[in-house]
Amino acid sequence: MEAVIPVIVTALCVYGLCKRVNIFDSFVEGAKEGIATVKFIAPTMIALLVAVGTLRASGALDALADLIRPIAESIGFPTELVPMALLRPVSGSGATALLTGIYEHSGPDSFVGRCASVVAGSTETTFYAVTMYYGAAGIKKIRHTLISALLADLTAVVFSVLTVGLLMGS
Repeated sequence: MEAVIPVIVTALCVYGLCKRVNIFDSFVEGAKEGIATVKFIAPTMIALLVAVGTLRASGALDALADLIRPIAESIGFPTELVPMALLRPVSGSGATALLTGIYEHSGPDSFVGRCASVVAGSTETTFYAVTMYYGAAGIKKIRHTLISALLADLTAVVFSVLTVGLLMGS
């Protein structure tokens, strides 16, 4: 498995030589385009990272989760999933840390652990994806996309609990 990347690079170089392509110049041109893309996207990414850091450090996520927990409990939604459901659209690594905590506390084969696994696999880091793709394309108006994507994430969270409940009989 370790030799896969060198084999692919070698195959591409041989193919380029057979097609009489100046491989080094093509590589340098691609690197220039990559740097231009990074230069274009970097401010948006920095803003997103600062916003995520602020959200997590300020305790706003915990406060919002505390507000939602009683509602979740009254409808039978696992309250342990609330922080993960809130953080997943914002931060994949933060949601993964919460997922690990759920596994350690409840176990990966518990109802909550399985629901959390399905949530992790069926939701998106929406803000990151919108920032990257729309930033790269230069699109400024994201309102409808963001609302639709967040509703899709909410739907995925709700249906993960319903599906796991149906399959596990809980």
